[in-house]
Amino acid sequence: MPDESQPQPVPKPLHQPVLPQQVLELLAPGPGMVCLDCTVGVGGHAQLIAPHLAPGGRYIGLDVDPRNLEIARQRLAGIPVQLDLVRSNFAAAGDVLAELGVTSVDLLLADLGFSSNQMADPDRGFSFQADGPLDMRLDPGLHQTAADLVNELPQDELANLIFRYGEERRSRAIARKIVEVRRTSPINTTRQLAQVVRQVSRPPASKKNSRGRRIDPATRTFMALRIAVNAELAALERLIDGLGNLLRPGATAAVISFHSLEDRLVKQAFVKYRRDDLATVLTAKPIVADDEQQRENPRSRSAKLRAIRWIGQ
Repeated sequence: MPDESQPQPVPKPLHQPVLPQQVLELLAPGPGMVCLDCTVGVGGHAQLIAPHLAPGGRYIGLDVDPRNLEIARQRLAGIPVQLDLVRSNFAAAGDVLAELGVTSVDLLLADLGFSSNQMADPDRGFSFQADGPLDMRLDPGLHQTAADLVNELPQDELANLIFRYGEERRSRAIARKIVEVRRTSPINTTRQLAQVVRQVSRPPASKKNSRGRRIDPATRTFMALRIAVNAELAALERLIDGLGNLLRPGATAAVISFHSLEDRLVKQAFVKYRRDDLATVLTAKPIVADDEQQRENPRSRSAKLRAIRWIGQ
């Protein structure tokens, strides 16, 4: 039996960073720069960027998942830059920088996807591919889970949530079915919820997404609940609106989004900054993965990368 009194090795992360070369080219990290990684995860992008900051550079990584921060810490050990890994939501990035004594940064990266190890862990409840508790908290310290929303929200509020965050046209029928089922017994697992949604939203056999892949009827409902549990759009809006307090003139900010709600918010904010002469948009259209990248890393299929160079006032 293993000696539980000794630190246990951290498993090798399965997560691959999306659009790695494109991120490097846009950010163009150099010696002495300060980089703020708003979603360091298991350190995939950090492992690529941080070495370019030496000598004299600093890498500040934020994440709400303590397990991922520990993996990142071990993965980045030995890179000759000052490394600060902080458990925090990126909505509070300004407060974190202030606590670290940093007034502004040269580079900012926000990869809005979640890590493959989070998705693959049934206990986290993000996927319906394996049965697990209906949790969906990126930050395990949050009090409200997806099960709480599914079992406690009034029918209209639940329908509105599924429609707003999942862009699910059958949101009202799904909410009505959920309420009907939960009257008998709570819906507490991913498999239970997926089965309920599929009863309402079985698609025709031909229904596929824009890339020719079949869409499980539960996909949009699960996405909506995850966004709601983690207040993802509110956090992103706070980050984007506060860029002026984080970036020094000439700094580059890059954001990788994975669904239309995120991308729309980022696009509109960047356009507004350009119109107000506060930033130059570096990506006229979002950068997406090529066919080879999509084959090597299926997560990259929905990734969109946008970037600006901050001018400021």
